[in-house]
Amino acid sequence: MDWQRADVSVPTRAPTGSTAAYVCGDEAALLVDPADTDDALDSLLSDRTLAHIALTHYHPDHAGAVADYARETNATVWARRGRAAAFEAATGITPDKLFSDGTTIPTDAGPVTVLDTPGHAPEHVAFAADGTVVSGDLAVAEGSVVVGAPEGDVRAYLASLRRLHARNPDALLPSHGPRIEAPRETCARLIGHRLERERCVRAAVNDGADTLDEVLDAAYEKDLTGVRDLARGTVLAHLEKLAVEGSVSWDGERAALNPVE
Repeated sequence: MDWQRADVSVPTRAPTGSTAAYVCGDEAALLVDPADTDDALDSLLSDRTLAHIALTHYHPDHAGAVADYARETNATVWARRGRAAAFEAATGITPDKLFSDGTTIPTDAGPVTVLDTPGHAPEHVAFAADGTVVSGDLAVAEGSVVVGAPEGDVRAYLASLRRLHARNPDALLPSHGPRIEAPRETCARLIGHRLERERCVRAAVNDGADTLDEVLDAAYEKDLTGVRDLARGTVLAHLEKLAVEGSVSWDGERAALNPVE
């Protein structure tokens, strides 16, 4: 199944400065992640009949033009079950249908299956067709994905990467950066990166850092100019994961390493 891509310039913290929108089908097409109205995306849609619109997640750099394309085409708008209110708040429109893990969205090119992939955002999903997965902000070919509190959940993110690794798709189509031709290697790299960041956070707490900013400064050995807020959210998400697992105590202000029993 052939997905067509349009890179839409939009305000985003991603270094690409754009978000990829994807279209599957011709006579009954699915549009994923219309970040904004855009000439390239309009051209991609001009000779197609848009039947469905869906999002990988509701961040502004993915959801900005849902209402515009829905009004223009009368397409069916989908949202994740249990997150309809958040969808409406992000897009300004009420979804027509709700999906959950395993739901199939019909297109004239074949069915597209929803995959539950939370972590970067609580509602994050991916869309699978044949051996290709539109993966949103789950993975990038280079660098790493922000998984930051309050929305980010490191435990969920790692589980999503492991699930995708086990699925072993042929390719991933990310929202930012190039097509990923080696999905399992990319998932393994991102899992390793996240676990190494966790090791640094634990080591910082073990060495006596107890406030969020102290842990942040000890856990990162690079210049955080321009991204300190993202790194801070990442460290908080890791502290929350370690607290849930019991290896660190974290009360929202102070962290301490729990003794090994």
